[in-house]
Amino acid sequence: MNRRLVLAVVAVALLTSLAGCSMIFGGISDEELDREQDYEDLRESDADVAVDVESGGTISGGEFRAVYDLNETEELSLYRSNFYREEALDIHSVRYWYPNGTEVKGSELDIDQGRSSTEVRVPDGNGTLAFSSDAGSRTFQLPAYVEGSYEVTTPEGYRTSNFLFGDVSPSGYEREIVDDRERLTWDHVDSTISLRYYVARDIPLFAGLVGIVVALGGIGIAYYYRKVKQLREQREELGLDVDVEDDSNDGPPPGFK
Repeated sequence: MNRRLVLAVVAVALLTSLAGCSMIFGGISDEELDREQDYEDLRESDADVAVDVESGGTISGGEFRAVYDLNETEELSLYRSNFYREEALDIHSVRYWYPNGTEVKGSELDIDQGRSSTEVRVPDGNGTLAFSSDAGSRTFQLPAYVEGSYEVTTPEGYRTSNFLFGDVSPSGYEREIVDDRERLTWDHVDSTISLRYYVARDIPLFAGLVGIVVALGGIGIAYYYRKVKQLREQREELGLDVDVEDDSNDGPPPGFK
């Protein structure tokens, strides 16, 4: 009886474990794949890959939309790299357009999400693929799933140009401001694009804060110097400013005669 009970417990645990794995690695739901999203502005770009990054909240991250001219690419392996390993990219609002313009929703495509990547297979490698995913609140990183020209637009009011607060990789890009949004373009990218951006209006505030700190520090130093000088004058008046290393035989120091 005890043996049957043990076997039953083991079976239940195994089924629970398998169910948990299927929930984690069971793929992306059709509702997420077919979620509404507008990509028309990105499809008008001349770049092979156009990416639009939207800002998030103070704690939550933002989101990005991406449109790929596949250029004879029938399968994309979507992932993100962290310090330890590669993780599958969670995507939603997937759309595919045949070369003739016919649109297909994500649930109609062959999409399989595993532990390390999300595999997307399209029926024609010369079509166009679009999807959306999460972005950081002040950073953005995306591997070059397709080689070619890239265009990345940062959130409204954000910049990458200040060397203390912003950073762009790889180099060799051009920067322009369009409707208060910074647009970065590369003629060719075959590595991970990595951005660090900041709110442009924060720079004057930071400069003002630094000025205040420097001013307060100067006032503190001046006050300290004044107090030291006053103490020195008081010691001299009391005859306490004695040079103990004076070996002269001119008699006792002032104040002790």
